[in-house]
Amino acid sequence: MSSDKTSWKERMVRGLFGRQIEQAAARQAAKWQAQFSVEDDSTFALGGQWAGSGSLERAPAERERILSESLEAWRVNPLARRIVELTTQYVVGGGLAVSAKDAAAQQFLKAFWRSRLNRMETRCMEWCDELARSGNLFVLLSTDAAGMSYARAVPAASIQRIETRSNDSEQAVAFYPYPGLEQPDPRPWKAYDPQQDAPLAGGGFESVMLHYAVNRPVGAVWGESDLAPLLRWLARYANWLEDRARLNRYRNAFLYVVKARFASEAERIARQQQLNAQPPRPGSILVTGESESWEVLSPKLDANEANSDGLALKKMAAAGAGVPMHFLAEPEGSTRTTAEAAGGPTYRRFEQRQRFFLWVIEDVLRAALRRRAMLDRALDAEAEMEVRGADISARDNAALGLAAANINTVLAELRDRGLIDDGEYLRLVYRFAGEAVDAQSLLERARRAAPPRKPQVDRRRPPRQVLKPAEKLE
Repeated sequence: MSSDKTSWKERMVRGLFGRQIEQAAARQAAKWQAQFSVEDDSTFALGGQWAGSGSLERAPAERERILSESLEAWRVNPLARRIVELTTQYVVGGGLAVSAKDAAAQQFLKAFWRSRLNRMETRCMEWCDELARSGNLFVLLSTDAAGMSYARAVPAASIQRIETRSNDSEQAVAFYPYPGLEQPDPRPWKAYDPQQDAPLAGGGFESVMLHYAVNRPVGAVWGESDLAPLLRWLARYANWLEDRARLNRYRNAFLYVVKARFASEAERIARQQQLNAQPPRPGSILVTGESESWEVLSPKLDANEANSDGLALKKMAAAGAGVPMHFLAEPEGSTRTTAEAAGGPTYRRFEQRQRFFLWVIEDVLRAALRRRAMLDRALDAEAEMEVRGADISARDNAALGLAAANINTVLAELRDRGLIDDGEYLRLVYRFAGEAVDAQSLLERARRAAPPRKPQVDRRRPPRQVLKPAEKLE
């Protein structure tokens, strides 16, 4: 009776609303088909759709996972921490130096650099760590009514989405943070645009964000961590090392096995309880009868290939980080020449990262200088500035200095004979010194800075006297 009543109700509902139900179902099916028609294995993530740019960007879920694992590896894995520290130690070194030719610009940059709320001397180390650890550096720039700016780095894990221009993925428009309990619908941070940046009507400037990325494929928006290709191998090496440590811990532990003929199971249990109550101490003497024998069980570790296995895992991590093995407390050879030759490619990598990081600092300083120049008309917003870093390798400086000193003698003789001019002479000297400069501009600057030359007088001979004709006597 109940089934007939239910079927009658269903027929009545279908008769009254059947067409509306079919239309709604068709619209929902078309919506689902349009939504998941472009979904594949590379973009499918937990039932959601990612409107990314093909294979250039990682899926948001995968990017969040890598950022989280990189931070966790930096916290708990000594090799990951050391790899990030090595990059910062070589890129930042003992500190960075900022200079500007304009006196007013130099004074403002000095005040910005040494401000207590900026502390750029030590903040550069944190920024370099973040850039290597996450592959992205988000700098939030806030400016007060006086024109002084303050820089803060926002963790890459706090940014959910980057909005860019439709025709250029490198021109960011806004940065959307993740919602939280305190701010369920947070406002996006506006990207810094020097052409549209202007003071607010009430004074001060709107906070803007600057984004810098490393290890970024061409056309992508997000960068990638230096630890991203190493996470799997760092985890494998840590697990292997933990297993070896656990086995070595129990290698010296052993168990006694007592064999005897017991009349019953109760007698065996009683003997076992007796030995457990008073186990023999190391170095003690055991006296047993003929009916009882003692043996020792200890783990057998075949550690002949353990060293090569661990070295292979560590080499994989070192190759991905771009550092030689002796940088990770693993000497590759017994000679000093081998170790020095292995450091050459590593220094080139650090030089490239240092060149990029110096540009990052210069770009942040330029944004702060432009904002101050909008309030101070005496300040040149486009004043020439330079950010210098420490030398990557002091050993290279000694070798380059020796090469420049040796070639200087040959080039000076060629210039004195008129075979090369001053520009070529200066270019070759700087080339052997390892510096790329514009020789003609250096010569022109030297001519402008040199004081005017005085006419030289030959003091070896007395000045020639000109005899005047004798006057006529009256």
